[in-house]
Amino acid sequence: MLIGCPREIKNREYRVGLTPESAKELVRHGHGVWIEAGAGLGIGASDEEYRAAGADIVEGPDAIFAECEMVVKVKEPQAEERARLREGQILYTYLHLAPDPQQTADLVSSGVTAIAYETVTGPGGSLPLLKPMSQVAGRMSIQAGATALQKEHGGRGVLLGGVPGVLPGRVVVIGGGVVGFNAAQMAAGLGADVTIMDRSPEVLERVGTHFESRAKTRFSNQANLEAAVREADLVIGAVLIPGAAAPKLVTRAMLPAMKPGAVLVDVAIDQGGCFETSRPTTHDEPTYIVDGIVHYCVANMPGAVARTSTYALNNVTLPHALRIADLGWREAMRTDPHLAQGLNVHAGRVTYPAVAKELGYELLDPAEVIG
Repeated sequence: MLIGCPREIKNREYRVGLTPESAKELVRHGHGVWIEAGAGLGIGASDEEYRAAGADIVEGPDAIFAECEMVVKVKEPQAEERARLREGQILYTYLHLAPDPQQTADLVSSGVTAIAYETVTGPGGSLPLLKPMSQVAGRMSIQAGATALQKEHGGRGVLLGGVPGVLPGRVVVIGGGVVGFNAAQMAAGLGADVTIMDRSPEVLERVGTHFESRAKTRFSNQANLEAAVREADLVIGAVLIPGAAAPKLVTRAMLPAMKPGAVLVDVAIDQGGCFETSRPTTHDEPTYIVDGIVHYCVANMPGAVARTSTYALNNVTLPHALRIADLGWREAMRTDPHLAQGLNVHAGRVTYPAVAKELGYELLDPAEVIG
């Protein structure tokens, strides 16, 4: 199979779909690999390193989209990339379609077979291709929130860890999954006053056992959420419903009761955000203020630590890429039902239930496609 990896063009996105080591593995399996010139510079990987791995370097993205059977990326294809996709081509990347009707419509129109990292499952319903970026984003959310709390950024001027004689900042983490767990680890490590909220008693027991006295747990109902947000200096939105739009848990009506200069960091922004006042931002302009509350809603947070993120991502995406290339996507999915969960769009039809429901498409049963 001929596999192409274009340079990412989303704002401040420095990650790359394939590392030189991943390219070498694909070549070792007998596949051709085309890398767009300069695609790896954001992680410190030169074109020469890709050539040494056996890949070919091509100028610009046109040849990759026109000739490669599978396109491997990191972020969802931007409008100009979607215009280049073609019928029968495999797109393997993060998609986050539920809150993005225009991208979904373009992928349906293109006839592409789109496989989303974020809906590929693992044992017990885990999301192994999403997990490493959730770990990165969770840890980064505390760094970003701590910076946004500084007065020059519109924040309250609170140091999360406090100092002797001064109370630490209060951090509320909504969601005890991978993002929330990693955010709580970072916040607790700084010495902040941390509360983790979730609706699952099992999750609350697990995180409570792990953190012991270093973090508190609280059941997430409307009354408890309002009370926790009202007292928080920093709120981390770490809610995930796989493949679906995130629920709006913090409403605009709650903002006036919050402390002026408090910070909301919405890690769920890729799935539409879990705060009613959230809208996607970029690393160039990461924050904005609504009703005196600072919002940080960067949609590609892990792109800021591109090398760490790319290698962590390739560790989990490469095995599936090899299976798809070696067997073809249908046979790879027949033999791996977890990979089959990644199929979101095929030949003009939506094949993922949550996306079809959210955006009003008739669902094509992926089992019919895979055969």
